Amino acid sequence: MRMLVMFDLPVTTRQDQRNYRQFVKRLENLGFVRIQYSIYVKVCTSFASTKEVEQKITPYIHKGGIVQTLVITEKQYAWMHFLTGTPSRDVRNLSERLVIL
Repeated sequence: MRMLVMFDLPVTTRQDQRNYRQFVKRLENLGFVRIQYSIYVKVCTSFASTKEVEQKITPYIHKGGIVQTLVITEKQYAWMHFLTGTPSRDVRNLSERLVIL
């Protein structure tokens, strides 16, 4: 399954910009890959692991913005269509890489 994190965080002040960078860095350190500006995705093995990830990113969310998560299956993720632009070939974002034990 895939966990998507979608967010809209303020970046009007220097502190807001710092908070934004810290949040994005935290997502990347947890294995998330950016698929669009403010939309990151990560492969998770279970719903329990998605809850753990949410708990890890929650302390990095600062007031004044909105952060949402969405969990979808691999099959649903594969149904994504690119109407314009080209898909990322980042190996971390490919479903062929997924191994479930």
